[in-house]
Parts: sequence; C-alpha cells; structure tokens
Amino acid sequence: MQKLLTIFFLMTMSLVAQSTFEFLRVDASPRVAGLGGSFVAANDDADVIFSNPAGISFLTNTPVSFSYVNYILDVSMASLSASKLFPGIGRFGLGVKYINEGNFTGADEFGNTLSDFRCGETQFKAAYSNVLDDNLSYGVSGGLVYSKLADYSSSALTFDVGLNYSIPSERINIAFVMLNGGTQLSTYSGARESLPVDVRVGISKRLLYLPLKFYFDLHKLNEESGSFSDRLSNFSFGGEFSLGKALRFRLGYENEKRKELKIGNYAGLAGFSVGLGLVISTYNLNYAYSSWGEIPGLHRFGINTTFD
Repeated sequence: MQKLLTIFFLMTMSLVAQSTFEFLRVDASPRVAGLGGSFVAANDDADVIFSNPAGISFLTNTPVSFSYVNYILDVSMASLSASKLFPGIGRFGLGVKYINEGNFTGADEFGNTLSDFRCGETQFKAAYSNVLDDNLSYGVSGGLVYSKLADYSSSALTFDVGLNYSIPSERINIAFVMLNGGTQLSTYSGARESLPVDVRVGISKRLLYLPLKFYFDLHKLNEESGSFSDRLSNFSFGGEFSLGKALRFRLGYENEKRKELKIGNYAGLAGFSVGLGLVISTYNLNYAYSSWGEIPGLHRFGINTTFD
C-alpha cells in the first residue's frame, strides 16, 4: 500500500495546472466552503464527488445534495450530486455544476452597442469508487465540461483520480487526488488550452474528547513555484463543531485566497469563512459565508438528505 501511495503522489506531482474552465475550482457546497475548501479527505457527503471521487466509497444508502451560490454581481452557481451503492460492483456517483455568469451588453471595436448576450459553463461528472485494500478506497471520475461565451463555445473531457485511506482507531483519514485532468474537445477560437489540473493532499481528524473534526488540505502541488515552501503555501484548513445532534458550526481558512485578495498591506478577513449546519428530521440545511476582504463576500446555501 505504501508503494502504491508513493507512485500515485510522484506521478501526479509532475502535472502542470493551467487556466481555462477556472470555474471548476470554485466550491458550490456551503459545507465545503465553510471548511475553507478542505474536503479532499472527507467521506460523509455526496458533494465529495467534486473534491475526491474516492470519498464516495464510504457513503451509506443514497445521499443527495443540492447547493446554490450567490456569487459576485449577478453571477450565480448551483450544483447537484448523488451517490448509490450497487452491491458486488461498487459505488457510483453523479454530479452537475453550473455557473451563470450573467448578462452582458455587446459592443464592437468602435464602441457601438450591439445585442446583449449571456455566458455560462456546465460540468457533468460520473464517478466510481470501490475498496482497494483494508481501509483503502480508490475513486475515478469522468466528465464533460461545456462553456458558452456569447457566440463562442468550448468543451472538454475531464477525469479525476483519488485515494482515501482510513485509520478508524485514530479517527484519521488521509487522501490524495488529481482533479481536472483531460483535454479540450473544441476551442473558443482555435487556440487550444489546458485544463486547471489540481493535485491535492488532505487529512481529516476527529478528536476523541471534543465534538470537533479538523480538515487540512494542500492544493496545487503540481504547479511550478519559486521554492518548495512556496508550493506548500497553497493550503487550507477548517473545523466542524457538532453542537448537539442538530447543529453544526464551521470555520475555515484558505491561504491562497487571502494572498490573492490582499490589497496593499490590507487583507481584512479575506480567506476566512464561517458556516452553519442544521439537521431537521432527515434533512441537513447548510449555509456558509466566505469573506473576500474589500470585495463583497460569497453566500452559499444547500440542502442534502439520504434515501434508504
């Protein structure tokens, strides 16, 4: 098992992330956002399909999750995910993510007003996960991404590969994932671009004597940087407090986001997030607020449930 993990890590470290279809990096789930985007080692939510397909192997019954993001200006995003076990075969998952980038007024090179147009991008994803060894699960997913920008469009095939190793006696999960591999099928204007490949490592730990589960992720480990320490600066972490059986409180921090949103020497609360979860019967209602410093923050809402 140790050899397998080493090979997986070295293989994905050689990949270089690029810049088209950047919406794939945005978390729609309020639970994920409330934890600062640290969800690689999660295994108890259908939305893990967007963070690490290996995590769906630990799910039970048939969970379904819907999320909505009130983004900047009139931009909005929504996602839907579900998972189901097929005995003797493995667990499958489906996910859809859509971002509506709003209405725009067209203009030519002379400034003359043209007709209005809309922009939007969609991701369809199907995943499969199964047990590879004791407490070790693997997951793979494939998907189609489509982007429409006025009269231009682009599409791509994507794939994810992940591992999730559980240590039940220590209440620890360790996970690895490569997200958004693949290639464009069609381009906007003839110029081919690479996808935003993202190699991540994550760990989660549920404390023994406190109702707290802690998450920590390293992001973009495949991207070139000035030094090894710079590469490790793309980290995030979060904590989920269980306040009784019906209430969850979440705090998160994303270091890269804080650096990006810093204006001069001021960053405010950029990079920090808070979230709440409320359990009502068989439904989980979730909310998260992510601060962007001087820019208005993001509000995310979601609901999930599980069918027998």
